[in-house]
Amino acid sequence: MDPTTPNPDQPQPDPGRPLAGVTVADLSRVLAGPYATMLLADMGADVVKVEHPEHGDDTRSWGPPWQDGQSAYFLSINRGKRSLAVDVKAPEGRAAVQELCAGADVVIQNFRPGVIERLGLDYEAVAARNPAVVYCSITGFGPDHQPAGRPGFDVIVQAESGLMQATGPPDGPPSKVGVAISDVLTGLNAAVSILGALMRARATGIGEHVAVSLVNSALSSLATLSQQALITGEEPARYGNAHSSIVPYQAFPTADADIVIAGGNDSLYRKLCEVLDRPDLAADPRFSSNPDRVGHREELVAELSATLRTRPAAEWLKLLMAAGVPVGQVRGVLDAIRSANAAGDDATMTVRHPTAGPLELLRPGFRLDPAGTEGGAAPHTPLPPPLLGQHSVRVLAELGVPGDRITDMVERGVVHQNDTE
Repeated sequence: MDPTTPNPDQPQPDPGRPLAGVTVADLSRVLAGPYATMLLADMGADVVKVEHPEHGDDTRSWGPPWQDGQSAYFLSINRGKRSLAVDVKAPEGRAAVQELCAGADVVIQNFRPGVIERLGLDYEAVAARNPAVVYCSITGFGPDHQPAGRPGFDVIVQAESGLMQATGPPDGPPSKVGVAISDVLTGLNAAVSILGALMRARATGIGEHVAVSLVNSALSSLATLSQQALITGEEPARYGNAHSSIVPYQAFPTADADIVIAGGNDSLYRKLCEVLDRPDLAADPRFSSNPDRVGHREELVAELSATLRTRPAAEWLKLLMAAGVPVGQVRGVLDAIRSANAAGDDATMTVRHPTAGPLELLRPGFRLDPAGTEGGAAPHTPLPPPLLGQHSVRVLAELGVPGDRITDMVERGVVHQNDTE
């Protein structure tokens, strides 16, 4: 593969994105780190994903399901990146990654404690050559947590952080959230803190070490529940699909499907009663204010459920939305995606993958419209999730590694180059 030859079939980074020109050395794997770097790539950064030359990121093998040999897990969090598959334990491979980090604006890693230091890729080593670097370390339990070096897995963090205890039906066991939410929250926190540090580095020329952990991300997400616990000195009760402080604010059964109604104030509650043709519930002094409704939760929920069961979900959705009552249908994941697209939310995009062909992916949870282009900005098409080592030769050449040395590294297995087009 000639690294100087552009690939006409591969989408190019958009120079109009806010992080265009920012280079990210991504030494992370699995979920939290790759999620953060995917968001940076969505904003235009050139993300080089460093992977093991034989097996790559762990998530490449986390299936089924697969699409043409690519795991859905890996595809979901690695768009917009280039893959450099190199053995960092080999001296020349390690030297190449050290060079990548020396020229990067951002370095992000989630190695086990001690490993990154032995590789000479820790913050002190990188900052010695690159003082303006924003270096992000992701751990399960933070740098000062005892016992030290505790591995971070989402299900463990959900248990330890209180998320699991707060989730699930009141008469059932604690339950984890259906997605690895502590990893996703950590990725978001990492991206936000990196952007803040990057702004300061651009203004001052001084970088910094950003530390993000799964457990602190999960704890900070408890928000109202944590403050409730701190004020009362008691563990918050579980309410399943209901709310501890607002009634009605929960899922209700209809004749054919569940819907969620959010009667967040007295006015919305009265509108709900009008739609349900239940003036008696609006006039009942037990339900006149939100504190009253919270105090008589079971009686009110029983009355509302009985009425809502008399009609199908579609009818109630139409009537309640017309009246301005917040309402939604409980949907499956695929149904939710298709419904969002049908409603005009533009939730998905299609990229051309080297082996999987047209690949449908979710868009990020934000939109970027430069000033003066709102409604008319060209749609951004990111790079597809890379094949293992798809960009190895090109990236090494950009780092100044001579061609004959690259060839030798590939032949000896220090570097893997995937030439699939």
